[in-house]
Amino acid sequence: MNQQRLPIPPFTLETAQQKVQLAENAWNTRNPEIICEAYTIDTEWRNRTEFINGREAVKAFLKRKWEKELDYRLKKELWGFRENRMAVAFQYEWHNHEGQWFRSYGNELWEFDENGLMRKRFASINDLTIAENERTLF
Repeated sequence: MNQQRLPIPPFTLETAQQKVQLAENAWNTRNPEIICEAYTIDTEWRNRTEFINGREAVKAFLKRKWEKELDYRLKKELWGFRENRMAVAFQYEWHNHEGQWFRSYGNELWEFDENGLMRKRFASINDLTIAENERTLF
């Protein structure tokens, strides 16, 4: 039996915005177990220069990510959508073990299966060094 993750495609403006907010909420938990449930077993990712295939590999990637990116806080915004695809702009803030803060900006392209699970996620991300008092996401 296939797992279903509402809302499912084809998306409307309302359901596309809801999907983005659900993704933002999940990522802000920083819990790979929760986050991975939104992706297909064979999901395909490109994150910066890393190519990741499969839900288990995503889980391992996210664990590594948050061992490095401490006190991570994310904001996503729907950029556009059509049928089962979305473009999302995002920014997040985090600091490293030395206490240096960063704001990371980027864009993601998402593709969903018929059950509302994300089967493709391609992310382009740039990092900006910031001072702690320049933070905007809490």
